[in-house]
Amino acid sequence: MSAGMRSRTPDRLCAEAVELARDAAVEAARPQPIGAYLGAVAEGDRLVTHLFESQDPGYRGWRWSVTVARASRAKNVTVDEVALTPGPSSLLAPDWVPWSERLRPGDLGPGDLLPSEPDDPRLEPGYVPDAVEEEATGPVTAPAEAGEPAADEAGPEAAAVTGADAAGAVPDRATIAAVAGELGLTRPRVLSRLGLSEAAERWEEQYGPRTPMAQSAPASCVTCGFLVPVAGSLRRSFGVCGNEFSPADGHVVALDYGCGAHSEAARVPTPPPPPQPVIDHVSPDPL
Repeated sequence: MSAGMRSRTPDRLCAEAVELARDAAVEAARPQPIGAYLGAVAEGDRLVTHLFESQDPGYRGWRWSVTVARASRAKNVTVDEVALTPGPSSLLAPDWVPWSERLRPGDLGPGDLLPSEPDDPRLEPGYVPDAVEEEATGPVTAPAEAGEPAADEAGPEAAAVTGADAAGAVPDRATIAAVAGELGLTRPRVLSRLGLSEAAERWEEQYGPRTPMAQSAPASCVTCGFLVPVAGSLRRSFGVCGNEFSPADGHVVALDYGCGAHSEAARVPTPPPPPQPVIDHVSPDPL
């Protein structure tokens, strides 16, 4: 029978070593006293843990755990370990959570750095590195076959051919890297489809058609003169509000969002014309 299948009945000599365990707990808890004896737990063969209540004001509900053991066929019990462990009613700190999971929108302050993971699913490469590297370095020259002279040993004719090839090389401005730089495509990574979808969901949740402001708006942002269009694939669904009196000023809003500051929703009423003067022709005018 394996050790894991053996009975957890406490060893008699280890279970009776309460005073030995108490002395070890008193020594570890000094200068604070220890409380009542709470019992024993069998940890294994000839291995028992005795529990004592802690009286330390800073550790209410904790227990002093003293583990005692004895060797096989030996009658002397020795202290194996003394530790302060939490009990069922102990006040414990919450489970540790990595900072990347604790971070919330708005937590980033001036001077803070928030690096993104290399395998962040919200991002994808902005260009194909192999293609750009190939354009930048040029094709790899194949090694000379056996019996053929090398390029620097082929003589004047080979040098002339090499010079002609160099003269007809594609200039740097025609490479993929140069074109990508002119188009602003030099970012190593761009938003992936997942990143675009998550961003659209966040924007629509805050400034979308289902918000109370949009439900009571006289018209949607798609017809508002203060809407600033955005570029990219999201321009068909979102824009930026440019009305300083709108609650969404400077924010990305859905085209079907709306508020009371719509440019065409209301007209400023013109003041009514003043009434005509009344002339009294009945009574004489005082002189």
